[in-house]
Amino acid sequence: MDPVSHTVINLIIFVLAIYVGYHVVWTVTPALHTPLMAVTNAISAIVIVGAMLAAALTETTLGRTMGVLAVALAAVNVFGGFLVTRRMLEMFRKKERKAAPAKADGARGDAA
Repeated sequence: MDPVSHTVINLIIFVLAIYVGYHVVWTVTPALHTPLMAVTNAISAIVIVGAMLAAALTETTLGRTMGVLAVALAAVNVFGGFLVTRRMLEMFRKKERKAAPAKADGARGDAA
């Protein structure tokens, strides 16, 4: 028997990944958030492909259900990420100035 269970090792790795991920995300400058969101969307798209393959190759009902759930959650993440990215990019667009409305000749009130 192993001195340390594989479950404990996997749990330790998971907790460390959460810790490192938290510190990496919170130290990113705001200018890099949009490119990082695009990369995250691409990774989630890969997760969708993997979940579809896993759901198709499994033989149990529970496995297929979990695969369909994984596809649905990853799809929500991808589409939500693209919406957030689009809104962030719209914040950096230059706004067009509205032209001053042209006044008619009689609108000034001058006597001709």
